[in-house]
Amino acid sequence: MDTCKDRITPELIDKSLSYESYRTLIENLLKENKATGSNHSESMINYSQLNLQRMKKWDKVIKLSDDLQVAIDKIDKDQTWVALTEGWCGDAAQNLPLVNKIAESNEHINLHLLLRDENLELMDCHLTNGGRAIPKLVILDTETKEVLGTWGPRPKPIQEMLAEMKSKDDFSYEYFSLLSHTWYAKDRSQTAQSEFLSLLQGL
Repeated sequence: MDTCKDRITPELIDKSLSYESYRTLIENLLKENKATGSNHSESMINYSQLNLQRMKKWDKVIKLSDDLQVAIDKIDKDQTWVALTEGWCGDAAQNLPLVNKIAESNEHINLHLLLRDENLELMDCHLTNGGRAIPKLVILDTETKEVLGTWGPRPKPIQEMLAEMKSKDDFSYEYFSLLSHTWYAKDRSQTAQSEFLSLLQGL
């Protein structure tokens, strides 16, 4: 039976990237003036370079809240976390460092990153309002392959901001991007941490 659950196969996991190898991939592609995916335009390269700096910053400064750490510590069965992403995606750069920090905090969490554009069939099982928005995290029970929950592509306030701005005739993605990254800088992952706390408590 061809279900979305069945799309996350052992073969797919085998070709996945660790967070560290994902960052290394972006770095190596930038040395060749390339981005992940097939679009190697100057803008995509610039986005990727900026996102690499964002990830490096958040890797250093993110500190998990006490409540979130308690919820993470309670996970006592192996979970497979699969995140769809691309190096040029600003929301991915803002949120994957937190996802990785959570995964590093419990040996039962195994994080695997997949490039969206190389895995569109899986992406199409986890659309947001009909779109292939990333990052998208899928949490599975490693033994049963049951999908326990999902998160993404961005914290709820940012998602609501995007929906409101898109409803207007003068929508500008560049302006939305400016507002969202300013929001991320001020929020310092606190909203996303609260969302992950609620998610993990409900598993």
